[in-house]
Amino acid sequence: MKARRLSAVLAIGVLTLGASACGESGSDLGGGGGNSTSYEVVKDAKFDPGTTMDRLNKAGTIKVGVKYDQPGLGNKNPSTGKPEGLDVEMAKIIVGRLGIAPDKIEFSETVSKNREPFLQNGTVDMILATYSITAKRKLLVSFAGPYYVTGQQLLVLKDDDSIKGPDDLAGKKVCSVSASTPLGKIQADYKQAKPVAFATYTECVDQLLNKQVDAVTTDGAILLGYAARNPSKLKVVGDAFSEEKYGVGLKKDDKAFRDFVNDALQKAFDNGDWKKAYDATLGKSGSKAPEPPALERY
Repeated sequence: MKARRLSAVLAIGVLTLGASACGESGSDLGGGGGNSTSYEVVKDAKFDPGTTMDRLNKAGTIKVGVKYDQPGLGNKNPSTGKPEGLDVEMAKIIVGRLGIAPDKIEFSETVSKNREPFLQNGTVDMILATYSITAKRKLLVSFAGPYYVTGQQLLVLKDDDSIKGPDDLAGKKVCSVSASTPLGKIQADYKQAKPVAFATYTECVDQLLNKQVDAVTTDGAILLGYAARNPSKLKVVGDAFSEEKYGVGLKKDDKAFRDFVNDALQKAFDNGDWKKAYDATLGKSGSKAPEPPALERY
């Protein structure tokens, strides 16, 4: 029942995105680019000395890791050269609570395999990069959130009717990103599949279009953007077969900063900023913003 409910929610997003974007190969699925969406920047924000919040506020800048190849979530706009998407908008909201303007954010491309190292070595201060909260990852980093919930699905060629869901993956080459949760699920739960790993989902999609792999797997919201950009050749198939909770990745054991980010997320849920961010990004597909998820504080 849980899987059916989740897949039903995702199906609404899939259908609405496909319907609105299939006629345009250059559809704007990122949203939030430039100054089109704005959020409060707290004036004269004050924090306890020695906290991460105080350090960042005094510096007046922050380093944030995001994806550059996931339309609607974290995608580098080829026209502006700036990242855009829901993850980027959520970063702006959080940073505004620190008293830092969005143009003072230093965004860095963060692929799945370097998310933990980037937090551990201080390359970035926080990560919003379709970063699923898992118990294993909590051993290495901390999470605030979740701020969005989705589920794993499959992307295949439009004319391929041999794959309708994960139970059809035996003997099939299935591509996902190195060290990602979706790749791990294929390896653990669908052992007759042939997993193939690349650094980015764009590389996986290119492999699919060139018929070097049979399917690409990751969260449905991500696959949707690729299918909408190439609707004559690609399609998303099957029900969701996981539940992925996107969280804000933070350095391990910085409880004060984690609590601050959770408070910022809750405020965004309550005051409408979260919906504004959704409408400016994934909502451009025509899908309506769902209810914000419940935070999992610890």
